[in-house]
Amino acid sequence: MAPEEKITDAAAPESSDPAAAAAPEEEIERLRAELAAESDRRLRSLAETENLKKRLLKEKEEFQKYATESLVSELLPVLDHLDLALTHGKGLAACKDFVVGVDMTRKAFMDILGRHGVTEFGAEGEPFNPESHEALGMASRPDLPTDAVAQVVQKGFTLRGRMLRPAKVMVNKAPEA
Repeated sequence: MAPEEKITDAAAPESSDPAAAAAPEEEIERLRAELAAESDRRLRSLAETENLKKRLLKEKEEFQKYATESLVSELLPVLDHLDLALTHGKGLAACKDFVVGVDMTRKAFMDILGRHGVTEFGAEGEPFNPESHEALGMASRPDLPTDAVAQVVQKGFTLRGRMLRPAKVMVNKAPEA
């Protein structure tokens, strides 16, 4: 009979003590709070992983978009030399066929660069923009408004909207009275 008393005695304190009865409910609440915290941590981790994926994808696209920037920048002097050849050869009758060949070469070169996102800018008469033009000096032309491009010394280029090189220009000044 002594063993039965031990069982009864062991069971009696659990059922008679109100704190012991509340302990399982507190344990359940604690476990629910832990589960909620762990679920929140998991969701934050998933969101962080998704943000990282998006950021890496954007960086990859940006890299691919502008990967040719250094190559194109090194090729721009070739275009400058072709422009110089055209400028100096156009006035000479003996260079007529040579000028046609250089002009065709320049157009083919610009077509290739254009397919890869390179655009040329800088024209006489357009408004001077310090963000895309580099002023080399002032010129006075009465046929143009003040602060317009009076002469383009060197064309400017962009690669998919990003500045590769500003246009070097002479800016028109107001005629002196």
